[in-house]
Amino acid sequence: MTTIVLADDHHLVRQGLRALLTAEPDFAVVGEAGEGVEATLLTERLQPDVLIVDMAMPGLNGAEVARQVSKRSPRTRVIMLSMHDSDPYVIEALRAGAVAYVLKDSTAQDLVHAVRSVMAGRRYLSPRIAERFIDAYLTQLATSLPDPLDTLTLREREVFLLVAQGRSSSEIAQQLFLSRRTVETHRTNIMRKLGVKNKAELIRYAVQRGLLPKDG
Repeated sequence: MTTIVLADDHHLVRQGLRALLTAEPDFAVVGEAGEGVEATLLTERLQPDVLIVDMAMPGLNGAEVARQVSKRSPRTRVIMLSMHDSDPYVIEALRAGAVAYVLKDSTAQDLVHAVRSVMAGRRYLSPRIAERFIDAYLTQLATSLPDPLDTLTLREREVFLLVAQGRSSSEIAQQLFLSRRTVETHRTNIMRKLGVKNKAELIRYAVQRGLLPKDG
């Protein structure tokens, strides 16, 4: 039996995904989450075979959820759902640890096929995204200079994304159960590591990396 956790901030979407997946006799949906931090904690607790997560999750987006799940529940295969087929989004998802990237306008059978593919140890991309994209990306990754994002700790990644989303230090401190001073220290370290000088540049960096939508 393949155990699955669903993470999407729209209840109706989760209902539809649950109905689709549980129609398969060997699939079992064991949990649902509507927010990024919740998805990470739920996956860590349940240790499912598969996490299906929307790229545009509130709190922590899908890529950051995938990155943390790869550390906290390494046996879980992450399937990214997204409405975006542009390179920055796909690259960020794969770099974060997703092993499948499924576009939201795909057919129901595409998602089922994605689950079966990752359970068989294979990667999966929606048909519109060429298979050669993975090979080109992995070749580029192997020869590229270290990514500044990879120098951030997991906690710094959390703070980075929340700052980019416009959260204040007080709001971040409350959400992550940290002191405001600790959040400010993380912000300073993040800007130094990424080579940005202010919040506007940090937001621009997040958009360019596909971590935020271009329309804000």
